Amino acid sequence: MTRHVPKIYADYRERFPEVATAMDGLGAATAAAGPIDERTQRLVKLGLAIGAVAEGAVRSNARKALDLGATPEELHHVAMLAITTCGLPTAIAGLQWIEEVRRARDTA
Repeated sequence: MTRHVPKIYADYRERFPEVATAMDGLGAATAAAGPIDERTQRLVKLGLAIGAVAEGAVRSNARKALDLGATPEELHHVAMLAITTCGLPTAIAGLQWIEEVRRARDTA
């Protein structure tokens, strides 16, 4: 699995370890709360991140989805699905961030 941790996130984990640990636990609990497999959960989270226009979360979820075997085409489809719910500009921003993650992997 590719490991990419933005400095601000690493700093948050170091400065607030109790909060980070609590968030890790909440993430594990929500992942286990239903029948959706990990790969599909990651695609759903990608869609949510696009809708929230959360660039860091889009990039993180795109990387993690690719690590779990999702194809670039599936990630692109998630961005396209955002058009009718979130609007074209939001979907295009998500698509751009997904593409930047993909291109960075291709050049790594």
